[in-house]
Amino acid sequence: MIRKFLPYYKPYKKLFIIDMICAFAASMCDLIYPIITRTIMDDVVPNRKFSMLITFAVVLVVIFIMKAGFNYFMQYWGHVVGVRMQADMRDDVFRHLQKLPNTYFDENKSGVTMSRIVNDLMDITELAHHGPEDLFISLVTLAGAFIILIGIDIPLTLMIFAILPIATWYMIRKKEKLGETSMDSRVKVGEVNATLENSIAGMRVTKSFCTEKQELEKFDKSNNIFRTAREGFYKAMAEYYSGMNFFTDMLEWVAVIAGGYYAYLGTITLGDFAAYILYVKMFTQPIKKLINFTEQYQSGMTGFVRFREIMDQEVQKESDNAYDLENVQGNIDIDNISFKYEDNSKVINNLSLSIEKGKTVALVGPSGGGKTTLCSLIPRFYEIDNGDIRIDGHSINDVTLKSLRKNIGVVQQDVFLFTGTIRDNIMCGNPDASEEEMIDAAKKARIHDFVMTLPEGYDTYIGERGVKLSGGQKQRISISRIFLKNPPIIILDEATSALDNVTEREIQESLDELSKDRTNLVVAHRLSTIKNADEIIVITDGKIAERGTHDKLIELGGVYAGLHSK
Repeated sequence: MIRKFLPYYKPYKKLFIIDMICAFAASMCDLIYPIITRTIMDDVVPNRKFSMLITFAVVLVVIFIMKAGFNYFMQYWGHVVGVRMQADMRDDVFRHLQKLPNTYFDENKSGVTMSRIVNDLMDITELAHHGPEDLFISLVTLAGAFIILIGIDIPLTLMIFAILPIATWYMIRKKEKLGETSMDSRVKVGEVNATLENSIAGMRVTKSFCTEKQELEKFDKSNNIFRTAREGFYKAMAEYYSGMNFFTDMLEWVAVIAGGYYAYLGTITLGDFAAYILYVKMFTQPIKKLINFTEQYQSGMTGFVRFREIMDQEVQKESDNAYDLENVQGNIDIDNISFKYEDNSKVINNLSLSIEKGKTVALVGPSGGGKTTLCSLIPRFYEIDNGDIRIDGHSINDVTLKSLRKNIGVVQQDVFLFTGTIRDNIMCGNPDASEEEMIDAAKKARIHDFVMTLPEGYDTYIGERGVKLSGGQKQRISISRIFLKNPPIIILDEATSALDNVTEREIQESLDELSKDRTNLVVAHRLSTIKNADEIIVITDGKIAERGTHDKLIELGGVYAGLHSK
């Protein structure tokens, strides 16, 4: 996992190296102070060397100023490296999400995915910056202190450093538990975010059905699960920290008692004794840094592991020799295809269908028969299990996904509008379109006149998911997108079934204009909207049960006639 983490340092290698140099220099500054203290106590004060005292005073001030500069660089630019790495990871994971198949989003909650992208990567900044820095400073300080102390008195130094292996053993033992509880709390906070996101999005439904109590109970349940997991993490962290702090206290105890005894015997001078206390006090700080590093490592790498879980998800693949689908006429051939979802429920079963360019084909039948699934297979929102789908003779598996979807416009019953303005939502149909083209698309969708009545016009903020608009207005904006996109193939998936009769007729006029000179695949429950289709396909249980014009199917007296009579 570390091998996958390290490449994120590469773009900021120079900053990182300078940060490490500053860390090394700051450590050297710390190591000089006890040496000067020892010299003052053993030489300057007893021999009354006042000029030397002034010199040391100036030297220490210079050292402290330099150390302040090194620390400033580490605190600011070191964190900048971490923030930029975090931003790169967040950018990578969002780009990766764009390439994942719909099955991923079917199986994973939006709130959990958001938690992985936002919360789990927050600790990456601290790990990326403080992790290597603290580890480097700790090793330099410990090694430097050991070398200097061993030069003063070997037995006393070995006595002090003998505690370190025990402390290391304790640290390793407790680290595993800390990692397990950290991962568990990450998972639980994702569940809390998912519950919260779902509850906030459905707040209007909650108020409508007076189910505030039930929603509160659901949230309390997930919140309590998270609380328990977090308490377990803090328990493990408390065991880790308290134990390590005990060992650092024992280091100081050995330095004071054993060092005092050695000074009493005259084995070391008072200056040596003071230096020992200062150095031991000093390298308890790197030990504490190592303790902090362990916690940062567990938190940061836990977040990175969850980040990698998304990055390791297999993206929707294209053929190695995929080419762009160009100059599309709109002929669609569906050849003996089959499809089933992740739960192995078969939806499409050996279905074949041909649609000529410029024709309108309607799909009707009972709910769950496979109509919407078939419409999702043509733009490759899902991958077919068997068979093939061709557009103008080109298999959809042989062309690039972008060019395939660029030539297909989808208008669904459940319109999704992005939080933002009317302009933002229409322009997503073609971000490169001009103002005139956008307005023309809005006029064709019969929404321009309404927009002109708004104080901010096309720059009117429509709220989250277009909450400030009516169903008909949202549907018109979605149709404007398609006009602006101007694709040769249109899929209308029950685009008017959620509207009232008056609004439906108005929207239908826009759809009729949208459908001109294009290949149209229409899913409809209201059969009155598809009477004039060139062909009506009746699908039941993933198969074609009947096909023909409206009049012929009525005469046949089969499934379609039964649906029509109802």
